[in-house]
Parts: sequence; C-alpha cells; structure tokens
Amino acid sequence: MVMLYLSLHTMLDYYAERMFFMHRIQHLVLHHAGPLVLMAAYPGSVMRAGLPLAWRVRLSAFNQSWPGRTLIGLLTNPILVPALFVFLVIIWLVPSVQFYSMLDWRLYRLMNWSVVVTGFMYWNLILDRRPCPPAAMSPGGRVISPIVTMAPQMVAGAIIAFTERDLYPLFDLCGRAIAMEALTDQMIGGLTMWIPAAMTEVIGLMMALRTLMRLSARGRWGVKKLLRQ
Repeated sequence: MVMLYLSLHTMLDYYAERMFFMHRIQHLVLHHAGPLVLMAAYPGSVMRAGLPLAWRVRLSAFNQSWPGRTLIGLLTNPILVPALFVFLVIIWLVPSVQFYSMLDWRLYRLMNWSVVVTGFMYWNLILDRRPCPPAAMSPGGRVISPIVTMAPQMVAGAIIAFTERDLYPLFDLCGRAIAMEALTDQMIGGLTMWIPAAMTEVIGLMMALRTLMRLSARGRWGVKKLLRQ
C-alpha cells in the first residue's frame, strides 16, 4: 500500500508526468510490483475476518447469488483477466493515446487506476494457492500465464528502447524535469518495461510454480485427481 501511495501521491507522480522513464517506473509499481506484493499477502481472508458478522453474512449471500457469481466469474476469468492485464499496459503506450492521457487529468487518473485494478485482478488469479476448482485457473495455467503475458510487454519495451525517433514528444512540450535527451529517456523507459517488469513477472511465475509443486506433492491438482484417489 505504501508503494502505491508513493507512486500516486508524491513527487514521483510529478516526475512521471515529465519524464518517460519515470512514468514507466511508476507503472512498474502500479501494474506489477505493488499488486504482486499485496496479493502475495493473501489479504482476502483477513479482510473478510475483519468485517462485522452481519456484513460477512450478506457478502456470503451475495457471492452465492447469480449477480455475485457472475461478477466473480468476470473478475477471475482465466482468459479475460490476463488479456486485460496486457492490453491495459500496452494501449496506454500508443503515442497518440499517451499524448492525450498525459494532458487530460481525467484520462491520466483512468490510466493509472486501470493498471492498478487489472494488476490486482491478475495477481489474485496467479497467486491463488488452491487447487482448481475452487481456483479459477489451473495450477499449470498459473505458471504458464506469466510467460504469455510477459512476451508482448517485453516486445513493446524493446521496440520503444531501440526506436531511433522520439515517440513521445509530449514530454518535451511539457518540459522535462531532468536534463536528458529524448531518445535516452525513451531508451531507459523501454528497458524498464523490458527487463524489470519481466523480472517481476518471473517472481510471480516462481510463486505459482511453488504452488503447483506443493499441490502436486499432496496430490491436489483438482477434483478429478481427488476422485481418482
């Protein structure tokens, strides 16, 4: 929570509006590191335990109703959630989209919070320690998914890093907070998306692999495995 706060409500946000590489560091925290660390704490059970009893009863009833099941199904869909996770980090890098999102405070907030929300949704799916079902994604899928979602982000980062023209002149128009050439700023930003972001996904992959090995050792791959036993 501290990481998310520092990224959104301190001078880091000021620099993110005026330096491309700082903008990428901000999104590295908002989209990858912050949600990963928070969801690795498995906060759901603690948050439910902290609710008043009447609220917990209502929450349980809502989860069992068709609107609740539909909402949970959407928020944990093993295809939709990874697709949104990648789409909502790539789409904001399109130069024309980036231009308007950095100038309009409403789009800017939408951009930042969209990557935070999809980060929570994605890492909640990947770091689930339960067998499938009740988990929405199989243990093997949780290991493979970070590899799939990592690839397009690495490609986008490499393209940005090695492009020899300024893709984001907006930062010159607004005035760069640090004296740096546009292409240098762009290269560092691309490398930030290419390497540190990918490494963060590797950490999530390793955590998912640990879950798979634990479930495999206990013979708890899922219902079919249990029925065979």
